[in-house]
Amino acid sequence: MCTMTEDSHAATNGSGGAAILAAGAGCLSLGIFALAGDALPWAHRAFNIWSPSGPLSGVSLGAVAVWLVVWFLLARRWSTRDVNLAFVNLAAFGMLAGGLLLTFPPIMDALQGK
Repeated sequence: MCTMTEDSHAATNGSGGAAILAAGAGCLSLGIFALAGDALPWAHRAFNIWSPSGPLSGVSLGAVAVWLVVWFLLARRWSTRDVNLAFVNLAAFGMLAGGLLLTFPPIMDALQGK
């Protein structure tokens, strides 16, 4: 009969922290890409994947790609670690707030000089 020690099932929070931080990175990238798509003509053209939706198609696709890549990389790196979830949550909330502010029209207009 096999017995297991407590250490063999020690839970880590790294994977959860990776998911939380990746979500914040995706939100921030959405805001940055949206601002770039509106403010920069070359970015407007680059993000315009499907003409009926304009640059929004590439902006949202790019943000999802950032979210998935960051999640994959952090999950691999942090899967066996314990991370400071208070710091991760604060950083993710800051990125979420930044992404939200960058998609708010008065702030986008102010950053573009309109």
